Amino acid sequence: MARCCLVLGDQLSDTLPSLASLDADDCVLMAEVWSEATYVNHHKQKIALIFSAMRHFADRLREQGRQVYYVTLDDEANTHDLVTEIQRHQNQYGFSEWVITEPGEWRLLDQLQHLSQSFEVPLTLLPDTRFIATAEEFAAFLKGRKQPRMEHFYRVMRRKTGILMADDQPMGGQWNFDADNRKSFPGGVTPAPRTHPPDAVTRDVFALVETRFADHFGTLDQFFWPVTQAQAESVLNHFLSERLPFFGDYQDALVAGNDTLFHSLISTALNIGFLDPLEVCRRAEAEYLAGRAPLNAVEGFIRQILGWREYVRGLYWAYMPEYKTRNALGATEPLPGFFWDESLTDMRCLKEAIRNTREHAYAHHIQRLMVTGNFALLLGASVDEVTDWYLSVYADAFEWVELPNTLGMALFADGGLMGSKPYCASGKYIDRMSDYCKGCRYQVKDTLGDDACPLNALYWDFLLTHRDSFQKNPRMAMVLRNIDRMDDAKTEAIQAQAHTFRRRLRETGSDRLPTAQEVLL
Repeated sequence: MARCCLVLGDQLSDTLPSLASLDADDCVLMAEVWSEATYVNHHKQKIALIFSAMRHFADRLREQGRQVYYVTLDDEANTHDLVTEIQRHQNQYGFSEWVITEPGEWRLLDQLQHLSQSFEVPLTLLPDTRFIATAEEFAAFLKGRKQPRMEHFYRVMRRKTGILMADDQPMGGQWNFDADNRKSFPGGVTPAPRTHPPDAVTRDVFALVETRFADHFGTLDQFFWPVTQAQAESVLNHFLSERLPFFGDYQDALVAGNDTLFHSLISTALNIGFLDPLEVCRRAEAEYLAGRAPLNAVEGFIRQILGWREYVRGLYWAYMPEYKTRNALGATEPLPGFFWDESLTDMRCLKEAIRNTREHAYAHHIQRLMVTGNFALLLGASVDEVTDWYLSVYADAFEWVELPNTLGMALFADGGLMGSKPYCASGKYIDRMSDYCKGCRYQVKDTLGDDACPLNALYWDFLLTHRDSFQKNPRMAMVLRNIDRMDDAKTEAIQAQAHTFRRRLRETGSDRLPTAQEVLL
């Protein structure tokens, strides 16, 4: 009797452990279900990417001789829930066993574990081996550490893999070249993203998304995500040859209208399984060894995969489900309406980041951390609302990678488990790293007044509000000394400015002041 393997939308890899375990007469189930497409308000491009990639992967499996049962969203028999789809197919075909690679989100793993306890045939869950660090290795790293820092884990991974290592020492004499990767972009032409004209499969998915998810955030007009393994390889090749040599210098830069700069655009392909992370790192290393890309660029790129990506996955599984409930700073402000409609803000930095997000289901890591994330942190925005927003709007967002980056890194809501200090900044940082402030109606050098950059008052108010808890953090000592130099009148004025701004957002969802005509009305 045949066995069946459920393949999820972020498990589109030939090396998936459950697929590798199948015999020739075993079967595969793939299903587009409403519950997974709507448990948060996913961006249209994210849904289109996953459905198109799933359909293409199903065709690939059929070409390999696999028997694939594929349930489309508009299939009349679709129960629109993964667990009930497993039960429906079991009732229909009577499989002898189900084999499933562990999903990347805790909620779905919990559902499958509960199903396995009462299911009529064995349901075997296999560890996902498509990552570089195993769960056991990460547990060993955590042992005895109250504050497990990414930098320490990254060194463990460098030594494990031998990437950018000379014997037991890092190439170039240092582990991290981040200090060399903070240049402002001087201007000029940057390579356009590698695009792929949508084929018939993708066009059908676009029509489905526009019909069934018409009220979801985002547009499909500028969709450029790879939906096959071959397309993903093409995007990676383009990055290595055209973008990687300049990636390091300008990876933190923010440029209005230049949405991707020299970034790789492979995060979706990595996260749904088209690319192998270790192979990607080795290919980047080869560019340095061949003299085609500088060390600061290659190390900075590899650190994002070998360091950050593996680290946040390890933290997610080590601390869930409790991790999701953390709110160390007591943040409860509602997320402003302009996070869904950038026309409602006059802050050019936010307008640019959210426009990019709406148009592409993408924003690079500094836009996410130091623009939208920094604003949400300073505002004191609800942790649940902010994490749901990030999970919704980015095509590469799956909870294992999104939650630690948002809750821990951007919002400091885990109390310092991930970061040694809050990543908070005033408008001064945005002005230094971008050209956003030049075209903004707000004055970045001002803290008080209707035209002052809101980030400034919010920044000082954030520090004043949490001053007592931050006093214990040595990395906050210098900035807190700046507060000590302020007199009471100034701090009171700053806090009044910040409180007025928050009230306006709560009442209107916008930071814009009413016009004279609106006041009269």
